Amino acid sequence: MATNVHPWTVQGSLPMETNLYNRVVATLLAIATVTLCLFEIFNLQQEQQYQQPDDGVTWTETQSVLVPGLIAVRVRPGSPGAQAGIEPGDLLMAVNDNSIEIGADLSRQLKHVDVYGQANYSIIRRGIALDTPAVVIPVPADRSLLQFTRVIGLVYLAIGLYVLFRRWTAPRATHFYIFCLVSFALNTFHYTGKLDFLDWTIFWGNVVADAVQPALFLHFALVFPEGVHDSRRRWSRKVLLPLIYAPAIAVIGLRVYAMLFWQATFVLKLRLDQIAVGYVSAYFVLATVLFLRSYARANTPLLRQQLKWLTRGTLLAVLPFTALYAIPFLTGFPISSTLQKVAGLSLVFLPLTFSWAIVRYRLMDTDLIFKRGVAYTLATGTLVGVYFGAVALISEQVHTHLPEAAREWGLVVTILITAQLFDPLKRRFQSWVDQVFDRHKYDYRKALVEFGRGLSSETDLDALLRSIVERLPGTLLVAKVAVFLADAPDSSFRLAASHGLPFSGEQYVPRLDLGFFDFDRSGGHRHIFFENTQQALHLTDEQQRTAALLDLNYYLPCRVQDASPTGAHTRTIAVIGLGRTVGGDFLSSEDVELLESLASYIGIALQSASLYARLEEQVSEFERLKEFNENIVESINVGILAVDLEDRIESWNAQMEAMYALSRKEAIGQPLTQVFPPEFIEAFDRFRNESGVHHLYKFRLTTRASEARIANIAVAPLLSRDFVAVGRIVLVDDITERVSLETQLSQADKLSSIGLLAAGVAHEINTPLAVISSYAQMLTKQMKGDARLAPLLERITQQTFRASEIASGLLNFSRTSTTEFRETDLNQVIRDTLALVEHQLKTARISVAMDLANELPRIHGNPGKLQQVFLNLLLNAKDAMPQGGDLRVATVANGHVEAVIADSGAGIATENLKRIYDPFFTTKSAPKPGERRGTGLGLSVSYGIIQEHAGKINVESTLGVGTTFHLEFPLLRNSVHA
Repeated sequence: MATNVHPWTVQGSLPMETNLYNRVVATLLAIATVTLCLFEIFNLQQEQQYQQPDDGVTWTETQSVLVPGLIAVRVRPGSPGAQAGIEPGDLLMAVNDNSIEIGADLSRQLKHVDVYGQANYSIIRRGIALDTPAVVIPVPADRSLLQFTRVIGLVYLAIGLYVLFRRWTAPRATHFYIFCLVSFALNTFHYTGKLDFLDWTIFWGNVVADAVQPALFLHFALVFPEGVHDSRRRWSRKVLLPLIYAPAIAVIGLRVYAMLFWQATFVLKLRLDQIAVGYVSAYFVLATVLFLRSYARANTPLLRQQLKWLTRGTLLAVLPFTALYAIPFLTGFPISSTLQKVAGLSLVFLPLTFSWAIVRYRLMDTDLIFKRGVAYTLATGTLVGVYFGAVALISEQVHTHLPEAAREWGLVVTILITAQLFDPLKRRFQSWVDQVFDRHKYDYRKALVEFGRGLSSETDLDALLRSIVERLPGTLLVAKVAVFLADAPDSSFRLAASHGLPFSGEQYVPRLDLGFFDFDRSGGHRHIFFENTQQALHLTDEQQRTAALLDLNYYLPCRVQDASPTGAHTRTIAVIGLGRTVGGDFLSSEDVELLESLASYIGIALQSASLYARLEEQVSEFERLKEFNENIVESINVGILAVDLEDRIESWNAQMEAMYALSRKEAIGQPLTQVFPPEFIEAFDRFRNESGVHHLYKFRLTTRASEARIANIAVAPLLSRDFVAVGRIVLVDDITERVSLETQLSQADKLSSIGLLAAGVAHEINTPLAVISSYAQMLTKQMKGDARLAPLLERITQQTFRASEIASGLLNFSRTSTTEFRETDLNQVIRDTLALVEHQLKTARISVAMDLANELPRIHGNPGKLQQVFLNLLLNAKDAMPQGGDLRVATVANGHVEAVIADSGAGIATENLKRIYDPFFTTKSAPKPGERRGTGLGLSVSYGIIQEHAGKINVESTLGVGTTFHLEFPLLRNSVHA
């Protein structure tokens, strides 16, 4: 029958929170679970505090009334009894002179002696009483096997809780949880022999669980699976249920009667245990037969697939237990303890197989059940072996080598280390079992996961659809695959791609009514499953025709999450339909789970593919606009930076990098206070809360390289499209060179005016100087005989000549020089220049030492330009010695003509030596009254003049010592090829 509702969801039943019956059951189960867990905790604590003494001998009562006592049946090697010399067949008559007749007497005496006490056993061996009693030192009873059964009990409880929470409303889920809860009590409750109230509670709880567990299991087998043999199930409720639970009640009553009216002998305990084991084994075997019968009578492939591995798991658990434990125990046939432990270990398959059968009943996880059961069992068994082996080995080493205070910590560390081995060991066994049992499916599931991961790389919608319908059939081995896309705005679905259908998207597609795709409604399904696509009776007629025509058994929604003003919600944008496998089987739930996860990836991929084209267009447009805007910003010859509302730099263009000597990477993200000087921050804060554009004219800005720049700065608000201020934009126009040029132009204009004025003064002063000189010469001729006045008049005449030379030199220097190059005497150029600055040097207390070479070769040059070079160098030397000093001027001929000008001034810093010839570079600060202001052009012009004369200029300078300039000029040579 076709259905898209989980088979355990009973239609028409009330929800759990409104159903009184379910609430009562849940409350009782919760109370029972908490109570049993508390009793288990108290039992474990008491077991750790109280150690039951054990002599290592298996005793049984004698059948003789005349000679009552206990006969040693088996003596464990290395036990206290073996160390005391007790042998099988020995008759125990008394312990510490207290007579022993039944097993309860010996238990009472050992409890009185306690662990590691001394018990004197009176022994009769082969009819002869031993003269010396056997001295037995009881040791704590071995409870290692009990710890293993506790692990099994915890597994039962964990699986039961998982099943209950996952499938609370499913039929048999509560039944199965009670079975797991009883199994938990059976495997974890172990009375210690202390026999106080707690110990008696544990004892009787164990008795009840031991009796009830087989009945619950048989009852479960009788009614599972749901829907099979309804007549048998109805009949079983009336007749079989009392018969099933009657033996359990009888076993409990027999235990109570034996405790009240019979003596506690070893023989009685053995018989009661044999009855209990026989009862358990018979019920387990009968339950196995019922599962085999259900499997044989299953009339649908789905049901047979479900019961196949379920039956095998039951056989794997029951047969070893019956053959290796129950039959030998009932017949008295001796069997090794190792085989008995293997038989007990096989029972782990019961909770594992049945729990997964319930959780995945409809989704056919029975193949997975068996494999996971095998993996967990092997992992658990191996871990238990490793655990007890490691504990035993390390315990021996601890007791031998560690002090007593550290022994407990050593055991704790051992337990923690071995516990960490479980998960990787389980995964290793799981992988091995997957490959051994179903190598092909293991490979294609791996391929399916890889396919899902690779979906995000496909952005073309058509290619993505082709990839889905081509890869899924080959991966899952299904015969038919279809993809249905939701069309906006009505979100109706259409067939977009298919494989294996009698029609495709390119051919004629019949009208399809896909109204049963109701995944988005409240309480929608995770997927839809049709067991029989030809009989989907719960659908409308048109939808039934569509389901039969498509013949797809599974429909999985591809959902995406949409954000809306009312909150995020999921929306189905596509549905994947799949048929059966090529062998006619249904998919396992593991496959369906993988497909559900894959559907999410497919939904995201489909949505991404549909949006990718638009997104790509928008990205291209955005990139174009972004590049256009960035080109504008980068091309502007103005520094531009943007800051956010917290004054952190968000943008920094190339002009700012060049001007401020700070890269974009270093600037972005930094606050303004860490990048700009305090003066700028103070000016920026003045109009922080004011609107509009603000300007800072000719603002002096000190860069990170300690370089002073002058800039016009504009600060404007940075607004979003909604005219909301998101920061500020700052425009920095560096006008340092412009201001410097303006200053230089002003200075040059002033110098030009001074030159014209100097020329006029020099011209005008020549006339009075000529008159003074003439009269002085006339008086000198008249006063030749006057010894007192003649020298004075001679001196006046000489000074008038000197003043006339100075005026003529100043007039010549102020005239516009020509570019004519001729034969030039460098010594004469130096003398003329020194004559111009002689007075300034004397005033500055500078001593001049001239060392001009005699017969200095002539050079090819322009005297006016060379005089300008020496004038700049001499004035710079004067400025470098504000407190006076020594100035040396020398010439020398050595293959070339060289002039040396050396001062004893402050010197030039090393970092400035490479820049002294740069235009407008100067280290002279604002002048004091009477001082000369530097323009930064003197050495630059001088360098150009030297280059024009094919010469060289070199400088040597030491801070605090002085500076020396070397000027080299080529010799004047007459051409022989004229």
